[in-house]
Amino acid sequence: MGWKPDHGLPICPQICEQMCVRVANGNLQPHAKLVSVRELAVMLGVNPNTVQRSYEQLEQQGVLYSVPGTGWYVSEDAAVAKNAVENLRRERTASFFAEMENLGLDAQAAKQYVKEWEV
Repeated sequence: MGWKPDHGLPICPQICEQMCVRVANGNLQPHAKLVSVRELAVMLGVNPNTVQRSYEQLEQQGVLYSVPGTGWYVSEDAAVAKNAVENLRRERTASFFAEMENLGLDAQAAKQYVKEWEV
């Protein structure tokens, strides 16, 4: 999967987030078969129940679907994943600016810091 979970944070939401990002960015194509629950659990070093719960949450959101006896697949409509990623971006941006404000920077000064990071 090319991502290492942060074991200091809940793993299930991290898996859901990473799957949504991969679907939204086109790294996981519609109807692509995902690695098995157990295989992903081994790759990430987490409990298979955590991966199962993540896949089920993504199925409820419409990002994935399951075919009994064959596995998990990416849904045809990537819009759900794209919306989830966009919401994450907005939340994290708002959180960043709130944190900068707590550090004594107004939005303009925080934007300047962001500009300095541009490559």
